[in-house]
Amino acid sequence: MRCWIALVLIAGCCVGCSSSANVEQERETLRRLDSEWAATVSDMDKFMSYYAPDASFYVPGMPVATGAGPIRDTLTKILSAPGFSLQFTSTMADVSASADIGYTTGTYEAKVNGAPEKGKYVTIWKKQSGGDWKVKEDIFNADAGGSPTAHVMVEPASIKWGGPPPSLPPGSKIAVIAGDPSKAEPFVLRAQVPAGYKIAPHWHPGDENLTVLSGTIALGMGETWDESKMKPVGTGGYAALPAQMRHYFISKTPATFQVHGTGPFVVNYVNPADDPSKK
Repeated sequence: MRCWIALVLIAGCCVGCSSSANVEQERETLRRLDSEWAATVSDMDKFMSYYAPDASFYVPGMPVATGAGPIRDTLTKILSAPGFSLQFTSTMADVSASADIGYTTGTYEAKVNGAPEKGKYVTIWKKQSGGDWKVKEDIFNADAGGSPTAHVMVEPASIKWGGPPPSLPPGSKIAVIAGDPSKAEPFVLRAQVPAGYKIAPHWHPGDENLTVLSGTIALGMGETWDESKMKPVGTGGYAALPAQMRHYFISKTPATFQVHGTGPFVVNYVNPADDPSKK
């Protein structure tokens, strides 16, 4: 009897040690995966391969993106911003006692248009049926932002014009006047467009405030293009478009207009096929 008791106790100890060792091994696996994932930022396909098919991506100021397609679209808009760069580093990893779900936390540094941003992230990982760890929930936010930190005055001659982002049709010119439209902070930008310039039905995650500086544009509300329902806005005119309101745009003449609001300023098309970045 004593021998059997001793064997049971020894077996119990072995199981406990094995379980503990597996948990620590899985922690190290998550640390390694997080580091490997950070090295693939410049390769969209490799970066996306770390997400589970039903993963969710939480970007401040934007709706949650769930699934490979919406996450790729959101990442494409972020990564295509002028001068964008990103580095992130894990500071902690842990897993459940069952070693099938875990998380990593860390810090990141990003740069857009030369403006730096520092923040933190939490990534929840889940072990898939095949035994591989994949990202289930990806959450981040900046350490600071939301209000101007310096007085800004801009002379017309100092404005730097550039091409539009991939999410807008070619042919326009864009200038950032203040702030960073890609961040969760106040921004001001201007656009110059030729006559007949069109933007298909779309929406933004934040409010859009549009002031026409010269020329005439027209705006329509709804998910379907109907030029007969569009309202003209001439020089000096103003339009306020609430967050997520579906609308569309055409320039009746060559026009210059200014947009201000709180970012990130993202163009989401009602019909994904209208998105110029996909063509």
